[in-house]
Amino acid sequence: MASVEVRIEKDPPVEPHAGPVRRRAPWHLRANALVVGWLALTVAVAVAGDGLPAPRWLLIHVFLLGAVSTAILIWSEHFAVALLRARTPDPRWSLARLGLLNAAAVAVLYGVAAGPAGVAIGGAGVVVAVVVWHAAALVRLARRALPGRFGHVIAWYVCAAGALAAGGTLGALLAAHVGHGAVHERLHAAHAQVNLLGWVGLTVLGTLFTLWPTVLRTRMPERTRRASVVGLRLAVPGLVLLTGGLAADLRPVAAAGLVVYAAGALAALVPLAEAVRVRRPHTGAAWMLGAGVVWFEVALVADVVVVATRPAGGVAAGLEPLLPLVVAGFAGQVLLGSLLHLLPAVLGGGPVRFKENAALLERGWVARLAAFNAGVVLLALPVPRPLAVLGWALVLAAVAVFVVLAVVALVRAASAERASGGHEGGGPAGGRGGAGRPVLSPALAGVVAGCVLTAAAVVVAVTGSTGAGPVMAATGAKTVEVTLSGMRVRPAVIEAAPGTVLTLRVTNTDAQRHDLRLASGERTPMLAAGQSAVLTLAPLGGQVEGWCTVAGHRAAGMTMRIVPVGALAGSGRGTAGDTAGGAGAGHGAHGAADGTRAGAGAAGTGLDLGAAMSPGWRPYDAALKPAPGGAEHEVEIRVDDRAVLEVAPGVRQRMWTFNGTVPGPVLRGKVGDVFTVTFVNGGTMGHGIDFHAGANAPDEVMRTIQPGERLTYRFRAGFAGAWLYHCSTMPMTQHIASGMYGAVVIDPPDLARVDREYLLVQGELYLGEPGGDAQVVKLREGRPDGWMFNGTAAGYDHAPLEARAGERVRIWAVAAGPGSGTALHVVGAPFDTVYKEGAYLLRAGDAGGAQVLDLAPAQGGFAELVFPEAGAYPVVDHTMHRAEGGAHGLFEVGAR
Repeated sequence: MASVEVRIEKDPPVEPHAGPVRRRAPWHLRANALVVGWLALTVAVAVAGDGLPAPRWLLIHVFLLGAVSTAILIWSEHFAVALLRARTPDPRWSLARLGLLNAAAVAVLYGVAAGPAGVAIGGAGVVVAVVVWHAAALVRLARRALPGRFGHVIAWYVCAAGALAAGGTLGALLAAHVGHGAVHERLHAAHAQVNLLGWVGLTVLGTLFTLWPTVLRTRMPERTRRASVVGLRLAVPGLVLLTGGLAADLRPVAAAGLVVYAAGALAALVPLAEAVRVRRPHTGAAWMLGAGVVWFEVALVADVVVVATRPAGGVAAGLEPLLPLVVAGFAGQVLLGSLLHLLPAVLGGGPVRFKENAALLERGWVARLAAFNAGVVLLALPVPRPLAVLGWALVLAAVAVFVVLAVVALVRAASAERASGGHEGGGPAGGRGGAGRPVLSPALAGVVAGCVLTAAAVVVAVTGSTGAGPVMAATGAKTVEVTLSGMRVRPAVIEAAPGTVLTLRVTNTDAQRHDLRLASGERTPMLAAGQSAVLTLAPLGGQVEGWCTVAGHRAAGMTMRIVPVGALAGSGRGTAGDTAGGAGAGHGAHGAADGTRAGAGAAGTGLDLGAAMSPGWRPYDAALKPAPGGAEHEVEIRVDDRAVLEVAPGVRQRMWTFNGTVPGPVLRGKVGDVFTVTFVNGGTMGHGIDFHAGANAPDEVMRTIQPGERLTYRFRAGFAGAWLYHCSTMPMTQHIASGMYGAVVIDPPDLARVDREYLLVQGELYLGEPGGDAQVVKLREGRPDGWMFNGTAAGYDHAPLEARAGERVRIWAVAAGPGSGTALHVVGAPFDTVYKEGAYLLRAGDAGGAQVLDLAPAQGGFAELVFPEAGAYPVVDHTMHRAEGGAHGLFEVGAR
């Protein structure tokens, strides 16, 4: 059987036409310049290291999403055209796909590392769309081509595109923070496996059927087509089982799927082994491709062990040691080896230019190959940090050398293209110009310098000192227990005297992996659930910031501060917004919304909503009792404006209250009932009361009474609904914000029976002394320190509301304000009944459902739902910054 070398390296047949034949160089100059640019950016990101947000995530995705995906789009189309002997597609469409892919990759990288999650989600959607478009273009090529021996390769490319569509969708879900803890880890593991083994693995395996014998300059083995068909029929179902098993937490299914995939990969590699027996590798491209395949096999064996022995939620952590093998050893070397062989062939210029470009790109390939693979070994093994740094230096130096050489080749080809006017002939032969001098005389010196500088930069970036501030003399020592959980670092603020040597015992109590990096340079390794690490700092000389480096976690508010005593104005809990809780950019809100007990901190406050409640704290009883019998109800409401309540975990302050609670007592009855309220002012200043449920001239019953006075407030409930009552004394904003509000529930006449009823009254939290200057300023500016359900921010995270699967639960809600309403939402259980401001918007049995009960300040209503299964269901204000500021809780739902 004849070699396919000529089929790949020469132009496919074209129909004769008048005029000169366009070279392929202009197209490949533009396209492959993108790949080289992404490789250069990969080196830059690695050198920058922890100076960038999400450095590890960013490095992996710059390389795989940027360099590798761009190369796959370019070369899979090139191979499809050559193997099918098809007409070259219009390069404008190919460039359009590349442009969209690269723009979308930038959006994903920015959105996850530093920007809004929506940018990353939109970018992921565009990536998926572009790859599906690319697959459709390949299918069209195959359908229009005559039947041939190599059509089986196109099926690998199309299946790889399908894998990226699945992986990109999972990536968008991760960027949207769908799932938390173990669920997030399962999605993460599925995302990594389907992208690496599917998008990259299937593409590489399909390409090697023809590329490998071409690189070796030998004949294609006879059994190649059969091996390709068998391999794909095993690999694709195996990948589906692996991905689905990981996402659904079915470890046996995932392990079986990976074994099937590995069997398919092994079947596909059999012809490659046969080709090696005919002729051994003899070029840099061949050796790099061979080394990449070996690392792929090693990684597959290790991957099988990880998936078979770990629960699906722990696979992502188990894959950490394999990343250097797969990303660098396999994907990196296959990409570099392929470009070593293919770039000279497609840059054109005739045989002389081809030989020059090939010699240029393979310059020093033995040393580069040895350095790269030695670096992969050091990165994969648990070696001391200096050796790991050396591993980075070796790998990145080898990549940097290739980038320099590739840039030289591209620039030289571009210069020749301009000189020849873009057509064959007319240019200087052999890539020389002027008086016959080489275009690149100092190339070798530049390559060597680039290699040395890259290695040095990596060492400095990874091990160098921050150089921040003068050295302080030690004045004492302090040990602090630090926990990582629920998208928060706790404590969020650590205070110590200047000169204190701090020791941080950092423990990850979350199901999701986290780490802690300090701006002073200290950092923990990535910690799995239950793992700990100890950081010892230099004597404290100034404020030190800390954060989790996992993609998106810093932006979500997973930060902390170490502050010298005296540097934090008004330090201590309960002060008006001086310490940092770090509002989450979407993730913290659904950190609560994804089932965590520990919520996000309100922006600019000292609230640590995941901290423990004080001993003896009791939540406001949200369970709503049925309306009492009879048509008349008497109640006494007494003012207590000296009550000290716990308004957030560990935060106690004075509140103005009705009957000593926030909210005050609940009044419940039916339409037509009469309420006689004895209002007693037991406080220290004048107060009044206003019941929205009644129709009365406000002159008498809502007047302000002085301490020790009382009045009788009588009203008839003429309308059904959930009604607000509050202090009527001016300024009402101040009195309501300090806790003087409550709810009146008047049942609609047709109110059905339910299994459980709860009442949530949402109010704003302003820390500080009620009526104090700091609180008044925040009230006027509308800057609450947090939001509360029934008087405590995040209280029902610590004392969850109860229900059972299958029970019908009614949640009454009132928005007390004074300045904001609520968008009440229960994660995981849509509402089938919604009643708002005296009217049903939706009833059980209707075709529709609702996701939010939206209430403006002073409005009320209820929503009903049935919890489908046991579990923890967060209830939040879906106005995210309010959820992050404490308007969230949990329903603990037991089995039927």
